[in-house]
Amino acid sequence: MELHQIRAQWNQVLDALESDNRVAWIAYFDARLSSFENGVLILDFSDSRKFATSHEYSETRPNLKSALQVAIKNTIGIDVEILEQ
Repeated sequence: MELHQIRAQWNQVLDALESDNRVAWIAYFDARLSSFENGVLILDFSDSRKFATSHEYSETRPNLKSALQVAIKNTIGIDVEILEQ
């Protein structure tokens, strides 16, 4: 699978995540898909950090990562490792 294929289905992934775990959706909805190689999806939050105030989710994302991985698996059918930059 290529990054552009994941991007094409990303809104469906986010919809599935929101249905299952709204807190995880809030933590990940503003991620930009940076790259995908060898099963590793890198998410970029640099734009969202520019505007972060009391709603910074970087500390909670590791606890919510598995919910995003499940949404990706259920929607796109691939297992991914998720890293942030």
